[in-house]
Amino acid sequence: MERRDVLKLSAVAGAAGALTLGSVTFASAEERAGSGEETKKVTGHLPTGSPDFVYLPVEVPRGVREIAVSYTYDKPAVPAGTVGNACDIGIFDERGTDLGGRGFRGWSGGARTEFAISAERATPAYIAGPVNSGTWRVVLAPYTVAPQGLNYEVTVTLRYGAAGETPEPVYPPHRAKGRGRAWYRGDCHLHTVYSDGKRTPAQVAAEARAAGLDFITTTEHNTQSGHGAWQGLWGDDLLILTGEEVTTRNGHVLALGIEPGTFIDWRYRARDNAFGRYSRKIRQAGGLVVPAHPHATCVGCNWKFGLNDADAVEVWNGPFTPDDEVTIAEWDNTLVASLRGRGRWLPAMGNSDAHSPGQVVGLPQTVVLADDLSREAVQEGIRAGRSWIAESSAVNLAFGVNGGRGQHAGIGGRLAVDAEETVTVRLEVSGAPGCSVRLITDQGQLYAAQLPAEGTGTVEWRTTPAYAAYVRAEVRRAPADGGASGMPGALVALTNPVFLGKE
Repeated sequence: MERRDVLKLSAVAGAAGALTLGSVTFASAEERAGSGEETKKVTGHLPTGSPDFVYLPVEVPRGVREIAVSYTYDKPAVPAGTVGNACDIGIFDERGTDLGGRGFRGWSGGARTEFAISAERATPAYIAGPVNSGTWRVVLAPYTVAPQGLNYEVTVTLRYGAAGETPEPVYPPHRAKGRGRAWYRGDCHLHTVYSDGKRTPAQVAAEARAAGLDFITTTEHNTQSGHGAWQGLWGDDLLILTGEEVTTRNGHVLALGIEPGTFIDWRYRARDNAFGRYSRKIRQAGGLVVPAHPHATCVGCNWKFGLNDADAVEVWNGPFTPDDEVTIAEWDNTLVASLRGRGRWLPAMGNSDAHSPGQVVGLPQTVVLADDLSREAVQEGIRAGRSWIAESSAVNLAFGVNGGRGQHAGIGGRLAVDAEETVTVRLEVSGAPGCSVRLITDQGQLYAAQLPAEGTGTVEWRTTPAYAAYVRAEVRRAPADGGASGMPGALVALTNPVFLGKE
């Protein structure tokens, strides 16, 4: 086919801008004598400022067994400090590209240069099923475009023949045996080969068990295709929840514990005022809304949608870095705001976001007090803030506040005593050699102590609700620069707060 540029500007209702190219047409199965294959190529150029999504319509005739797509784009040299070309890819079937519609058939982002879909099977990140006749649409997403623009080539191959049977997906159960009401450890931000990860689901499950985890959540970028890839990997000792990392151009959000097979759309920006709709869809599908790595430095990773629709926030993502420090400070500010009647408080959680070997599953992990090891109980514990974050399963702590008449409140709770009543904050830690503890309140840090060298110890601090409206605990290493910068050391553990005083 001849080289073509963008032919028609269109809009996806309520979404970031989109462009539609001219259609690619193929012979019918009858013309092809019902077998064989046919390939066509489309080339084009996208300038800087192109819309987020470019749709290439493909007219699929009857009698197609499989559709296969590959693509390439140029990566010219750019000056230092200037973004180069990066272009993602996915596909929608004949049911259309409406936001949140049923036409979605897969998304590999920039992780793959080719994919194929048939009734029997699909490339990881894509959804197996019949290749019905009608207008399919390959979607290109120019994530960043160099000053020279982006030249692309898309190759579409149709393979003719009788369609096979689509296997029924087998999804993980919502419950594992567990230990009754207990503290359960989990990692709720993980990637496999079903998006841009390098591990198989079997490898992730094995590493989760090795890390001492009780539950994990699979969160592939912008696709639900991995939900059915865990057969035989769950067990009495490991609960596997299904989710999605909804990867928009204005930040990423984890849809944790959604019903298997649920697709959450990502084709909108903060300016489109669409996120409220999709946060509701996450909850309707039984999930939690958790903005991920809100201050990460990658393009499009900063969270721009605000926190009003969130159920929790990921304050620690992978090995501890300065952007996590910024996120924790911002999260602590939301705790203070909640005391002024500006909405409910937002629990913190931590996850590994592990993609590849060398990125440790369970670094960090969220430790949740749940009534049992089930989707409902774990999510209820996260939503209530009955949780803390650990660097690994080697770290243990117990944290709570006691009143003078036997009252007690644990992590995520409230000790409802008079403003001037003296209360005792108690923190027990083990598995944190060479670390110190800090107690943080609405005024900031009001107490700190060094743990014994072996990393096991107990600290107590007395205060009143009038002096500290809440208190939370941090366990940290010594600063890498010896404290010269005034910055604290890396986190080893962090708790959600205990609130003090009557509401």
